Amino acid sequence: MGECDTTRVSDDGERHFNIHTDPETMAGHYANFANVSHSDYEFTITFARVDHEVEEGEVPGVVVSRVNLSPRFMRELIDAMEDNFSKWQTREGIRDLPEFGPGGESSETS
Repeated sequence: MGECDTTRVSDDGERHFNIHTDPETMAGHYANFANVSHSDYEFTITFARVDHEVEEGEVPGVVVSRVNLSPRFMRELIDAMEDNFSKWQTREGIRDLPEFGPGGESSETS
């Protein structure tokens, strides 16, 4: 059984969540398309795998997961995604600096 140990900081301190899942669920699903919709009470994110190589007509695809979230959790998810994307951009930007060669390795020798 897989585990996902996450840390969440709240106003009154740090909390740890120890979430268990089976290996199939832990493997996840690949998606290259997402649609976000909302009602007065919740947000829904639909993840799909679509064939972008189709040039005309309808684009075929299959829904791989659909997640409903409360507005409060949606805000927390957006914040977490922005934070992680910013960290990823910084790391990728460092790799693109001239002193780093292909693959993000330093081209300087000691």
